[in-house]
Amino acid sequence: MSDERSTLMKSSIQAFLVITLMLTLLFAGRVGNAAEPQEAHQILKAAAVKGGLVVHIGCGDGKLTVALRANESFLVHGLDPDAKNIEKARDYIRSQNLYGKVTAENFKGRHLPYTDNLVNLVVSENLGGVSMDEVMRVLCPNGTAYIKKHGGWEKTVKPRPKNIDEWTHFLHDASNNAVANDSVVGLPHHVQWVGGPKWARSHDHLASVSAAVSSGGRIFYIVDEGPVASVALPAEWLLVARDAFNGVVLWKRAIELWEGHLRGFRSGPTELPRRLVAVNDRVYVTLGYGKPTVALDAATGKTVRTYDQTEGTLEILFNDGVLFLVVGDPTKQKTEASIVRGKQLGQWSYWPIYAGRMQGKRILAISSKTGEVLWKKPTATRLN
Repeated sequence: MSDERSTLMKSSIQAFLVITLMLTLLFAGRVGNAAEPQEAHQILKAAAVKGGLVVHIGCGDGKLTVALRANESFLVHGLDPDAKNIEKARDYIRSQNLYGKVTAENFKGRHLPYTDNLVNLVVSENLGGVSMDEVMRVLCPNGTAYIKKHGGWEKTVKPRPKNIDEWTHFLHDASNNAVANDSVVGLPHHVQWVGGPKWARSHDHLASVSAAVSSGGRIFYIVDEGPVASVALPAEWLLVARDAFNGVVLWKRAIELWEGHLRGFRSGPTELPRRLVAVNDRVYVTLGYGKPTVALDAATGKTVRTYDQTEGTLEILFNDGVLFLVVGDPTKQKTEASIVRGKQLGQWSYWPIYAGRMQGKRILAISSKTGEVLWKKPTATRLN
């Protein structure tokens, strides 16, 4: 009987030791996995980068590389001179189901494989044979190099040239004078980036892009990303933000109801492209017909403020902290029906066309920061 007890006790002790060892290894693994996200968070916070293209030189096993993709707004490329490290990095990336959004490539050269002014953030603990001049070449204006030197991280920001301009409104700025103050722009001599969708919806109906502006190194546009197989299929209007220097999609916001995409005149109503304005870190837009003007965070697309008394906004101008809006009465909005020349799911389909037929228009001046209505004036005549 004592032998049985002794055997049982030994077995229990062995089981306890095995479980303890497994828990220790599991805990250690979790601690190791938690270190990279924490370091990546500190790097991104210090670099003040909220999205775009990140390059990690000396990516090693790829764990920090993966962690640098903090959310969907990032595209990360790891480089390493050791082929075995690249294999480890790729295996880890695949294990996280992130391959494509995060990639790793063997690199032993001195010249980085990127065009000028492309990368938002370069991270490296060891640049190897790559010079800081080369790093600065590939960084876009306001891009950041975060390099470890002498045991500490050093941050370098590439300055934005003063001779490049922004395009904040439909016709450049609030003056409606479609001439930019830019001495760098010229004939294109190379492709900077290519992005989708590859095809537009149609060549003889409403254009797939309704509005486009640029500010703070980002491009914002309203686009129909509905199926290209047939223009008769429903539209899918979106407000899309991309990094202007590399085309990485930063965020998208759905637009509930926009101009009827089956209208015969491609450019649409005259005020359509005037409903999108971007200035500094804010985007001012109406996310649908009859909707109020909202201010969005340019980096994330999140709504910062919805402006009162602005339902039915038709046009937006921004000047010196003040929003000037042409606002109609959405309850008096007139519509027409556009019939699809074909059958969809066995039924005829109709789409509304709005074409500037909103009545009861007035002009509002609103503080962009506080939302206070500074003044308003009714209009006696048609403004569009």
